[in-house]
Amino acid sequence: MTNKKIANTFQFLGKIMELHGENPFKIRSYSNAYLTLRKYPTPLSEISIEEMAGIKGIGKAISEKTMELLETGQMAALNKYLDMTPPGVQEMLKIKGFGPKKVKVIWKDLGVDTVGELLYACNENRLVVLKGFGEKTQEDLLQKLEYFQKSKGKYRFADLEQEAKIVLDFIKTKLPKAIISLAGAIRRRSNIVEQIEVVVGFDGDIKTMFDSEKLTLNKQDGNTFHAQTDQEINVKIYQCQPTEFGSKLFRYTASKEFMNAFLERSKGLDFKGISDEKEVFGKASLPYLEPELREQDWALELAHQDKVPTLLNLEDIKGVVHSHSTYSDGLNTLREMAEYAKNAGYEYLAISDHSKAAFYANGLKEDQLEQQWTEIDQLNEELAPFKIFKSIECDILANGNLDYNDETLSRFDFVIASVHSNLKMEEEKATYRILKAIENPHTKILGHPTGRLLLSRLGYPLDHQKIINACADHGVAIELNANPYRLDLDWTWIPYALEKNVLIAINPDAHSTGGINDIRYGVFSAKKGGLSKEKCLTCFDLGQFEKWIGSK
Repeated sequence: MTNKKIANTFQFLGKIMELHGENPFKIRSYSNAYLTLRKYPTPLSEISIEEMAGIKGIGKAISEKTMELLETGQMAALNKYLDMTPPGVQEMLKIKGFGPKKVKVIWKDLGVDTVGELLYACNENRLVVLKGFGEKTQEDLLQKLEYFQKSKGKYRFADLEQEAKIVLDFIKTKLPKAIISLAGAIRRRSNIVEQIEVVVGFDGDIKTMFDSEKLTLNKQDGNTFHAQTDQEINVKIYQCQPTEFGSKLFRYTASKEFMNAFLERSKGLDFKGISDEKEVFGKASLPYLEPELREQDWALELAHQDKVPTLLNLEDIKGVVHSHSTYSDGLNTLREMAEYAKNAGYEYLAISDHSKAAFYANGLKEDQLEQQWTEIDQLNEELAPFKIFKSIECDILANGNLDYNDETLSRFDFVIASVHSNLKMEEEKATYRILKAIENPHTKILGHPTGRLLLSRLGYPLDHQKIINACADHGVAIELNANPYRLDLDWTWIPYALEKNVLIAINPDAHSTGGINDIRYGVFSAKKGGLSKEKCLTCFDLGQFEKWIGSK
């Protein structure tokens, strides 16, 4: 064990002790040990415990703990605090510039115990009301958290999208005569991606692209180049001849499951040396499948039956459903949200602030609802024909009841029912809870069904088939929450929802005007599940949407 690793262990011990409010003198001694040991010139593993104790600022107790580390790889004093601290909180302590005092507030006062949940809390402006925090602190922490997440090697698609575009543009600049395309999971717009993949059709040396600081070549395997960007993101580049670009792009875009199924159905056919990717499908006597559909084999079955749906596009979305304002935990006022949506070309906005049980998000009490509804009426007169709907993101309580009484619920234009608390129920109980909410006659949309946060929090376990069947029986749409941290309902359940004729609502869950733009990520994810505009609730125009919400 290196001196640096030993020193880091003492630094972490000091932080976790401070988190638990331990003796400041001991904490300071461990922090000082970190500063001393990380720079000590002789490997600590090569000196005796007596020599170690003689180092200024170390002493008997710290030298004994160091020997314990060297001999066992563990430290009992640290293990005591690790057992008392959730893994996600331990992870927070490793974020540079985010000290134990603030971590403690997040953990104890906000009830957040994973980095991913903290990221989402920042995006929902939950930190600005906490003691010692503010908008500037929250923004600074958000940047730190995003960097920390990126360093772990897996990314939400939205986190890598811009960097992939930069890489593509860079390669095009370096190789202007080459044919270039993204490939792999980033081209399929998968929810989670691990690297940027690019196919380059070029007859010549492409190593000139590694001469600048943007891309660094780590190794080469034949015609595959493993590189890294200046942002330390892995890039895999596949070089081929322009005459075989279509074959290679098809190969390196498809998932393993899709490719195996494709080859199984196309035995005896040779797909080498094809320059245009669409010709690969033509040779297999199949219609072209967009990259998003090349994840699972069911899309091939539809293609063979000539039943591939016309997938929706961003411009098909007509309304912004599920958004928050300063009435609860949004950054922008109701007017700002409405004007932004209208100017972006949408026909309607459903303002769906939190209900009263969501006290952490300034959930609305009944008198606040009256105030909001009055403002909505005034804005609707001013902004017509654009329309604001009086909606609510109503908490589904632990017993499956909704968060307001029937009289209050009946006064909304429609209700989005969502779970935000008690996320660790067993599957049977969690499923029953949501089924009860779906059966409530006021529920029109089931919000983010599993409560997951990608790369951060698993969704609570549900019997998805029972949930979708119940939505079909009660005329309830299911939200595909377009926030790139959620993308919940997962796209893999869309085919079953379509089979049951359940509408999917692509909702941004916007907590700011900019959050409305997250709709695009919901569209990308929905396309992977084969969603058409006819089956997407938020593709309904204003008249159709009004008719639908009045149908129950």
